Amino acid sequence: MSAADKIKNAAESALGKAKEVVGNVTDNDKLVAEGKTDQAKAEIKDTVEDVKDTFKK
Repeated sequence: MSAADKIKNAAESALGKAKEVVGNVTDNDKLVAEGKTDQAKAEIKDTVEDVKDTFKK
């Protein structure tokens, strides 16, 4: 995985966590769900890239 991809995924995960926290503080369930979704997307992207890197070796 390239460094740029890692940075993008980390940023997406951090943004998702921030959304989740703000949603919890403001009692906004939709924002909490969006945050969790963003975090899950970033984790899936990381996993896919790790699998690709494994097969490139």
